[in-house]
Amino acid sequence: MKDSRAFKIKRLLTTLVLVTIVGLLGFYVQLDYYVVRPSRAVNLKEIVAIENSGGEDNGAFYLLTITQHRANLFAAAYGFIHPQMRLNPKERVIPRDMDEREYRELLREHMTESKHIAQVVALRRAGYDVDIKSDGVEVIDFLENAPAEGYLEVGDVIGYVDDNLVMLASEVQLLVKERDVGDEVIMDILRNDRELKLSVPTGPHPDDETMPFLGIYIQTRPWEPVIPLDISMDTGNIGGPSAGLMFVLEILNQLNPDDLTAGRRIAGTGTIDLEERVGRVGGVPQKVYAAENAGVEYFLVPEKNYDDARLAAREIELVSVSELEEALQFLSGLQD
Repeated sequence: MKDSRAFKIKRLLTTLVLVTIVGLLGFYVQLDYYVVRPSRAVNLKEIVAIENSGGEDNGAFYLLTITQHRANLFAAAYGFIHPQMRLNPKERVIPRDMDEREYRELLREHMTESKHIAQVVALRRAGYDVDIKSDGVEVIDFLENAPAEGYLEVGDVIGYVDDNLVMLASEVQLLVKERDVGDEVIMDILRNDRELKLSVPTGPHPDDETMPFLGIYIQTRPWEPVIPLDISMDTGNIGGPSAGLMFVLEILNQLNPDDLTAGRRIAGTGTIDLEERVGRVGGVPQKVYAAENAGVEYFLVPEKNYDDARLAAREIELVSVSELEEALQFLSGLQD
C-alpha cells in the first residue's frame, strides 16, 4: 500500500516537472519566425499638430498599426491557428546582416521619410512652395534569395529608376511595385564614383506572389524638405512608411476650414510619393482587422492591396485608391 502511494506521488512529481519544463521551453525557446498581429487604430489628431490650423472636426482619420515580434513555441502555435495573425520566417522580416535593433532603426528612418514626404505633398496641394534637398538613395542590405543580389551591391546609390529621377527610398519602392513580377527594372546607379546603367530582375514577393520584389533594403541619404509651416508629427515608436497617405489627409484636413471626414471615422494605409501615387504595403489583412476592431467605417487601401483587404474585411467599407486625387474625390462624395 505504501509502495503504491509512493509510486503515485513519484509519478505526479515527474509529471509536474515535465509540464514545468515544457512550459519553460514554450516561453523561452525562440524560433526563427515572427508573429504578425493587428494592433491599434490611432487617431491622427493625437499625432499631427499644425500652427493656426482649422476648426474642430466631428470625424477622424486613423493610421493603423500592426505588431510583429519574435515567436516562442506558444506564440507560434497561437499565431498559426488565430485567424487574424500570421507567421513570417525571420529572413522575410529582417535582412541577413541586420539585428533586430538595426531593423527597428531602419523602420524609424522610413517613418521619418514618410512624414517628410507627406508634409511636402500636402503643402504643395494646399498651394505652398516646398523645396527638397537630397543626396540620393543607397542600397544597404539584401534579403534572403534577393533577385537583385549579384546586380546591385551594398553601397550603390540609385539615381534613376526606369528613367525616373528618385530622391527618396519610397520613390524607388513605389516605382518597382508598379511593374509586373519578372520584369526587369532599369536603374542608373553610382558605384565607387562610376556611373552604371543596370537591368535588375524582379521576382515574386515572399508575402504576395503577385507583387514584384527586388529583395533590397534601401535608405534615403541625408535629405531635407524646406517646410514653410510649423508642423509637429509625434509618432512615438511607430515605424515604417505605410502611413504616408493618411498623414497627407490629416494635414490637409487641418489646413482646410471644412471637415474632410464629413463626421466619419476613416482609416487607411499606403505609402505616397512626391507624384501623389499611393503604393502598396504589407500587413494589410491585420490592418483591416485593427480598423474593424476599432469600429472604423471606411478603409482606404492601395489599389494593389485591395484583394488582400477584401478577403479580411467583414463589415468595413473598402475604398481602393491608386493616387491621392482618388482619395480626395471619395471624401468629397461624403460631403453630399
